[in-house]
Amino acid sequence: MMLFMNQQVKSISLSGELPLEAFNTRLDQCIAQLFPDYSRSKLKEWILDGSVRVDGDVIDIPRHKMRGGEIVVVEAQQEVQVNHSAENIDLDVVFEDEHILVLNKPAGLVVHPGAGNQSGTLLNALLAHAPELEHVPRAGIVHRLDKETTGLMVVAKTLIAQTHLVEQLQSRTMGREYEAVVMGKLIAGGSVDENIGRHPTKRTLMAVTISGKNAVTHYRIKKKYRAHTHLRLKLETGRTHQIRVHMANIKHPLVGDIQYGGRARLAKHSSESFIAVLRGFKRQALHAIQLTLVHPVTHESMTWQSPLPEDFVYLISQLDEDAKDNGWGENA
Repeated sequence: MMLFMNQQVKSISLSGELPLEAFNTRLDQCIAQLFPDYSRSKLKEWILDGSVRVDGDVIDIPRHKMRGGEIVVVEAQQEVQVNHSAENIDLDVVFEDEHILVLNKPAGLVVHPGAGNQSGTLLNALLAHAPELEHVPRAGIVHRLDKETTGLMVVAKTLIAQTHLVEQLQSRTMGREYEAVVMGKLIAGGSVDENIGRHPTKRTLMAVTISGKNAVTHYRIKKKYRAHTHLRLKLETGRTHQIRVHMANIKHPLVGDIQYGGRARLAKHSSESFIAVLRGFKRQALHAIQLTLVHPVTHESMTWQSPLPEDFVYLISQLDEDAKDNGWGENA
């Protein structure tokens, strides 16, 4: 088995109360004493990038003088060097040249190793498929799909390609479109423009928060059902769990999304078989159906589409069947 070194981002969450003796002492000096496990240079870096809050306010000036008694919170990310093994895991590659690779990710595949998922991930599969990716941070992964989300992803095979793809993501010129089935009947398409950040109490989840990062999701209706809606969505930004959080925020969570949606919603007179289908859909009904980007080397505009996976197609067919059985049409 081959082992490769790569960078992994680790979330850092620290909090502590400054002693009263910290009066008139610089912030960087105070947190160096408060969090001695971290270097002064790293702590200063976190202050400068806005990762340090004092009594709820971001303070990004290392020389800021403290009063003493303040609550200091650090929410940051740190890259750590880790070993990753190459593993022979089948990949559904839809395009590949010496610069980029586009693949169709199945449900159940974790993108990057993390706590509880050190092997069997997309990153492990990529290292086996293209060993040269050991020289690219995160094996060329520039954006992610959640474990249970299916569909298209692009991977950079060189540092130059990675730089260009990240620039497209940051400038919002990379087109990423999804299809989803959500609970409830939406009247019309629209947009959700709400900041997303860490959930205040559930640290593995995200939430709409005033202090979060800007996030914009556009959606339009493909088809309405009795108690559900089939949507086409387009991301303007790419925050963690963005579509799932935004749709839950407008009270239309994704079918199968236990974390953000809760129990299945049922229309009256639903058959037992249809109820079983909804309750048996054990992942969020979300598929990355289209990806558009400018090739980082040839500068050609390229678009790929991925057909809906079998379980998604079956879900749609059963929604159609339920509507038919109950004599319901979109204008009913």
